Amino acid sequence: MDNNLAKEIYKIAHLTGSFTLRSGQISNEYFDKYLFESNPTVLSKVADQLALLIPDGIEVLAGLEMGGIPIATALSLKSNIPAAFVRKKAKEYGTCKLAEGTNIEGKRICIIEDVVTTGGQVILSANDLRSAGAIVEDIICVIERNLEGRRNLEEIGLKVHSLFKMEELIAAGKS
Repeated sequence: MDNNLAKEIYKIAHLTGSFTLRSGQISNEYFDKYLFESNPTVLSKVADQLALLIPDGIEVLAGLEMGGIPIATALSLKSNIPAAFVRKKAKEYGTCKLAEGTNIEGKRICIIEDVVTTGGQVILSANDLRSAGAIVEDIICVIERNLEGRRNLEEIGLKVHSLFKMEELIAAGKS
């Protein structure tokens, strides 16, 4: 683990105040992943580290809407592997595609996501990509929030490659 990068991400993305969470609960802390994803210096460092996690034989990096797209783009630039941008739902007009960009059919792809919590969206997208003819066996994420997500993804045959676990970011941020 790159402790300096972990500290930097924590410093940028960890907010204090009053925040309503997706669950409806109120928290005095919030982790805003878009703050590190929109910072070119940090995003470049993240992509450098994630490039080391790309399994051999990957033909397409599939960034999930919305947070996985900037990560996949930066990673594509570092690795020279083409990217596809995966919608939560195939659009109902024009090309009606699920994945924009590089063709995914018959290709060995790696899903790219910013944060995995329960893995719910990754599971839906992996199933959609498989239905569209992609070979999906791996996911790379920047932050793995908890073990539940990893277990859920492994249950559908995905290998999880994460740069940081949330507790590592918290520990680095408080050191």
